[in-house]
Amino acid sequence: MKFLHTMIRVVDLEKSIAFYTKVLGMKELDRSDNPEYRYTLVFVGYEENGTTIELTHNWDTDQYEMGNAFGHLALGVDDIYLACDKIKSLGGKVTREPGPVKGGTTHIAFITDPDGYQIELIQLG
Repeated sequence: MKFLHTMIRVVDLEKSIAFYTKVLGMKELDRSDNPEYRYTLVFVGYEENGTTIELTHNWDTDQYEMGNAFGHLALGVDDIYLACDKIKSLGGKVTREPGPVKGGTTHIAFITDPDGYQIELIQLG
């Protein structure tokens, strides 16, 4: 088996694409529109044939309930402090500044995307 993607529903597709591509440096890898059922799927990620995020935009929906079951997405970064500075300079929102996880030594930070999804950044190495 291979982990393919995680799907999240987004309200403003272009704003979400801009966040994932410009702020997080992903690429738009695929897009498909379904006029009959009124939705668009956009896959973003760092590499072709790698794990992606499926941004699902239902054309007639202008808000979603976040619920409390979903936790977060996680991305590994080489320099968490530099990554957070760059994210902030590009208009991204850091909700937990970088630093060691409570009771551990791994450095983490949290950011949110335009729809409020939490993304954990984890220092690699």
